[in-house]
Amino acid sequence: MTLDPEDSKLITLARASRARSGSAEGAAVRDETGRTYSATNVALTSLTLSAVQVAAAMAISSGARSLEAVALVSEDAPSAADEAVAAELGVKSLLVAGPDGTVRG
Repeated sequence: MTLDPEDSKLITLARASRARSGSAEGAAVRDETGRTYSATNVALTSLTLSAVQVAAAMAISSGARSLEAVALVSEDAPSAADEAVAAELGVKSLLVAGPDGTVRG
């Protein structure tokens, strides 16, 4: 699959976030103005958030009104909650890649 360069950048950012922290998931989002945000999942006793949820929250708390794209790097498929967040913010489909950056259909 050939990706748009901006979508490839999201995969790269998500992979880097995941690798830097040793987390199970990395995600990156691009808002309607082109700003990007990357994050990893949070797995505390008192708080559990997916990487997509954290990245989306960062974008929204920074003033984004919608997202153009969402990328998830994980060994697992996106959760229903991740897909719902993306859809609510205007994204038609999540880009999903394995830890090696290979995009899964």
